[in-house]
Amino acid sequence: MSTTTERSQTHHTFVVERDVAHPVERVWQAFADLDAKRRWWGGGSDDLDLSELTDDFRVGGHGTDAGRFGDGPEHRFHSTYTDIVEHQRIVYTYDMWIDGAHISTSITTIALEPTDAGTRLTFTEQGVHLDGFDDGTMREHGTRELLDALVASLD
Repeated sequence: MSTTTERSQTHHTFVVERDVAHPVERVWQAFADLDAKRRWWGGGSDDLDLSELTDDFRVGGHGTDAGRFGDGPEHRFHSTYTDIVEHQRIVYTYDMWIDGAHISTSITTIALEPTDAGTRLTFTEQGVHLDGFDDGTMREHGTRELLDALVASLD
């Protein structure tokens, strides 16, 4: 008896904006500094058990996070930075795996813009979700939680 995975791909694009009551430089550090990133990456969940978190924040640099939420499946995230303009823009591509199965490839653009009240953060993601693991709606929900945790880590 053999089992076959039905192959499929679903494309999904979303944009999340946050007005953050902190200057661009402080918001930038939440992405650029690994110690600052540890405070919010993973949505600020106490249930996240990371086995690996690295981040080489430079064009051509790579970031990896691996772990699991509680008794859930193991996830792995691997990114490559393709464009960084200090205090303005971060662009990276990334792949995700769940229990060793490749579930998506995405490109993310994070734009930071100074405002009178602090910073406007615009997060845009375009992805292909593979073989029915997600249609992009779970990713969008998770991203909103991540950005909420980022903002909370700055307060």
